[in-house]
Amino acid sequence: MAQPRPVALPPAERTVGQLVAESVRFYGDNFWPSLTLGIGPAVAAALGAHLSQRATLIVLPTAFGALLSATYVYACVLVLKSSPSRSRLVGAWLVGWLVFAPVAPLIRFTYVLPGIAWLAAFALLVPVLVAEQLPVRASVRRALTLVRADWIHEVGSLLTLAVLAVLTQGVIAFTLRGFADTAVSVAYFLAAAVVSPLLFIGSALLYVDQSARVK
Repeated sequence: MAQPRPVALPPAERTVGQLVAESVRFYGDNFWPSLTLGIGPAVAAALGAHLSQRATLIVLPTAFGALLSATYVYACVLVLKSSPSRSRLVGAWLVGWLVFAPVAPLIRFTYVLPGIAWLAAFALLVPVLVAEQLPVRASVRRALTLVRADWIHEVGSLLTLAVLAVLTQGVIAFTLRGFADTAVSVAYFLAAAVVSPLLFIGSALLYVDQSARVK
C-alpha cells in the first residue's frame, strides 16, 4: 500500500531541502511544460562544450545570457501562474539578461560562490517584474526587501539547486557517453535538457518563499 505524501510546509517555513522537493514535485506534476525549460540551457551546454575559452568569454554573457534569462522568465510565468503584459515580459527578460551576463562566465570558470551571491542579490527582481504590477523603482525596492527577508535561505537554496543540477547533469552526461557511445555535445544536451528545469523552477519557487517571509 502506497504511503501518503507528507504534507508540505507553508512557504514561510520551507527549508532548503523542502524547496528542492517542491521543485521536483512541480516538475513531475507539470512535466511537459517544465521540460521545455531545458531547451535553452541544453543548447548552451552542448555548444559550450566545444567553445574555446576566448569564444566562451564572448558568448556566455551575450547570447547565452539572453537565452538563460528567457528561460527564467518563462519559469516564473509557469510556476507563479502569472499573465504579465508583453512589456513586462520584455522588461523582465532584459533585467534577467543583465543578471545572468556576469553569472554565466563566473560559474563556467568555477567561481561558483561569487556567481551564487550575485544571483541571490539580484535574481528576485525578475519574478517581481513578472508577478507584481509595480513600477520599475518600486520593483527594485521590493526585490531588495525579499532578499533581506531570509538571506541564508535564499543563498542556501540557490547553492543547493546549482550543485544538484551540475552533479546530476555530469552523471547523466558521463553515463550517456560511456554506455550509449553518445557524442559529447549530444550527451550534454540531453543531460541539461532533463535536469536544468529544476534549477529554474526552484528559483521561481524561491520568490514565493521569500515573499512569505517578508514581515
